[in-house]
Amino acid sequence: EVYLNNKLILQRFGKQLENAQTIQLNEGTPGDELTIKYHHCGRVGKNRVITIKDGQDKVLKEFRFADVSAPVAGMSCRVKDIVSLKKGNNSTLKLYYTSSELPGGRLIAAITTGKTVTASVMP
Repeated sequence: EVYLNNKLILQRFGKQLENAQTIQLNEGTPGDELTIKYHHCGRVGKNRVITIKDGQDKVLKEFRFADVSAPVAGMSCRVKDIVSLKKGNNSTLKLYYTSSELPGGRLIAAITTGKTVTASVMP
């Protein structure tokens, strides 16, 4: 699940996870937050990391999150921290989730960036 300011903008389960969706993130306001919740079928995820990569799969930034006791704990990042990673004409970024339970990682969504103040899911 992906939320923008606590509003659900993307939800995928099971086989749907094999095909990542594209979300558009725009600069918005300084306080805008993107929150990712990854479900491990009732188990608690450990050593959770959200990674932002460019179109060539180069790691641009990693957000590391403390272990928690809740099976599904949100991992939040500021939208401006993600959008600021865009370099040049390449406006597509990739958002990955990795944990001890999912060491190979999973592409959660492709992110396109812009200048307006909305977020949307692209088919």
